[in-house]
Parts: sequence; structure tokens; C-alpha cells
Amino acid sequence: MSEHTIDRAAECTEEVRPDLHGEEAASIIEAVLFAAGHPLEYSKISKLFGATPTETKKRIAVLADEFNEKNSALTMLAMDECAQICTREEFAPYVREALGIRKGGNLSNSSIETLAIVAYNQPVTRVYIDTVRGVDSSYAVNSLLERGLIRIVGRLDQPGRPMLYGTTPDFLRCFGLTSLRELPEVDGAGSAPEVLLNMTIDDIITEDTDGTDGTAESEKAQ
Repeated sequence: MSEHTIDRAAECTEEVRPDLHGEEAASIIEAVLFAAGHPLEYSKISKLFGATPTETKKRIAVLADEFNEKNSALTMLAMDECAQICTREEFAPYVREALGIRKGGNLSNSSIETLAIVAYNQPVTRVYIDTVRGVDSSYAVNSLLERGLIRIVGRLDQPGRPMLYGTTPDFLRCFGLTSLRELPEVDGAGSAPEVLLNMTIDDIITEDTDGTDGTAESEKAQ
């Protein structure tokens, strides 16, 4: 086999990746995020360019600033672990009406309290949440898990190996944050729920269908 044939064979087996910092990258990233329709991890996007997730995150952060300067109906969010393209908040009423989406409500007080404890102290166990709140928080924790606002991030290395909870990218998106570092400072644990109540909650958060505030019986008894 000639040297020229070997070189051609090598070219065929090597996958050519676009340059993360090239002009084409911006269009590729916009297309992928738009098509995904949900937060997409940097670790997945980075594979398109043969780059690291950290490099990809930095590149998308720059692209997001440029994208959002267009002042279009869409916005690009560059969060801690993922990125997303979504509609701007001011167009939400028109999107809901056109798509027949029921307007969402706020989280119950019990869920807000639980979410604030997780957000400001993560990772935490449910026992820790119960201790801070002074009531059983099983219902609130399960509700937040179902809504995708918190997730299991590991287990504590103690007898019984209790689960550890942390917030999700959806939590950041719903409250208009790109990072947990953007959480407002609070004076104490009691101030954290009030802070979240004063922040915008996205329409993916809805009240319980039975019209209750989602408070478990053990919480009502307190």
C-alpha cells in the first residue's frame, strides 16, 4: 500500500469536528439548543466540537451575550451545567393562549420553605429539612422531585445512607438564575423562603390540581 493511500485512509477514519471558536459554531449551538427544547448539558454539546465541557461553557456564555443583544423573542440561557434557548418572559401570555397552556400558579408555602432550605444548604438530607422546618417534609420533597426542581445528588456516608438533595437546572431557569451564586443573600434561614417568594416563578410550576396548597397532614397538624 502506497503512502498516499495510507494518508487517504487515515483521513476517512478521522472524524472532522467543527471548531468551537469558529464562525460555524454559533449557528450549530443555536440550532442544537433550539431543536432540543429543553436544557442541554455542556457535556453533550462539547462532544460536537471535540472540546471539554468547561471550554464549551465559556464559549456559550459569550454566545449567549451576543445572542441576547439581538432583542428577539428568544433568549439563550447559559446556566451552571447546561444551556437553553427559550422564549422571553414577556411573550408568555401569547404562548400560553396560542398553545392552550393553563396559567401556572405559585408553589405552596411548604414547598417554598423546603426548596429554600435545599437551595441555600445543598446537598441536604430530608432529616435536615425536617429539623429546620420542624415538621415532616415528605410531601413537599416528593412534590419538588416530581416538578423537577430538586433531585437526588448522592447519599450521605452514614448508617442508612440517607439520600442527599440538591436543586436542578430547572430550578435556576424557573427563578431566572444562571447560577446558584446569583441567589440573593439572606440574613438567616427564616429569610430564605421569603426571598424565593419574591422571585419570578416560571409557568412550569403549577398548583396541585385539587386546589390545595400541597400541605401534608403532618404539616397541617402543626
